[in-house]
Amino acid sequence: MTPPLLSLSAIAKRFDSGTQAIGRLDLDVADGEFVSLVGPSGCGKSTALRIIAGLLKPDAGTVTFPNGKPEMSFVFQEPTLMPWARALANARLPLDLKHMNRSEADDRAARALARVGLAGFEKAFPRELSGGMKMRVSIARAIAAEPKLLLMDEPFAALDELTRQALNDDLLKLKEEDALTVLFVTHSVYESTYLSSRVVVMTPRPGRVAAEVALSPPPDRDESWRLTPEFAKEAARVSAALKQAMAA
Repeated sequence: MTPPLLSLSAIAKRFDSGTQAIGRLDLDVADGEFVSLVGPSGCGKSTALRIIAGLLKPDAGTVTFPNGKPEMSFVFQEPTLMPWARALANARLPLDLKHMNRSEADDRAARALARVGLAGFEKAFPRELSGGMKMRVSIARAIAAEPKLLLMDEPFAALDELTRQALNDDLLKLKEEDALTVLFVTHSVYESTYLSSRVVVMTPRPGRVAAEVALSPPPDRDESWRLTPEFAKEAARVSAALKQAMAA
């Protein structure tokens, strides 16, 4: 069998406050998968992403990358843009941190902005952009680094439904074009069903895997798929697994 891109084994994390966020988390993510983590608030979904990214250290367990550690990008729930910098400079940030030639970095950042629908907004400051546009800049910053693994922590939670759906479709397109592996945290059953090839359901705190729901969405899906009986059945499967995990 092909080894996973990412493997979490017996991960545990307790914060200084005494809160046990993750009890024992085991999870493998294959190359090219789109995996969503769903579960109640405080179950350790965001903590797991931060441990994978190296932003937090687990108290126990291991994070391994059997094929070598891939290039990773992290998209947070808030866009976390530099308010004093224009969109191009915000998208260019990971390239600046790598000391890439400025001309090449500008070109890559501009291409990334264009790919998320922001061509012509390179000189805009964050205060001049809508919430959805700010998140697009954040995604452009992530893909400018040309990652193999994209970690996303509820990136669309604060957006209106139409903007959220548009960004869902944009994300799927980017995933296919760049052959990304995506690990995506969401509270939305419908969003996880629409985006994912697999949904991992976590228990209430301390978080661990309660269930995994394999999905087979159409590769060329769009908004019309959300209105089909097939989508409703898939969403019902995820919802039932989540209810069972919360009741256990």
